[in-house]
Amino acid sequence: MEIHVDMALCQSHGQCVFAAPEVFSFDEEDRLVYATSADEDLRAAVAQAAGACPVRAIHVDSTSPVGKEPAP
Repeated sequence: MEIHVDMALCQSHGQCVFAAPEVFSFDEEDRLVYATSADEDLRAAVAQAAGACPVRAIHVDSTSPVGKEPAP
């Protein structure tokens, strides 16, 4: 899955870091850093992180819905 964060919108509230620390973190200067892709087993956590973002800066590809297998 691909993950995109609109850094122009991101205000570093950190809710994504709490929801999916395997994907999102802060650097030494408290700026958000994140993986641009993640394994499907993290999809639920990434979706939770996106939903928790107060400014809706996180977007996940929508090729396969959370909890569903991709179509063959």
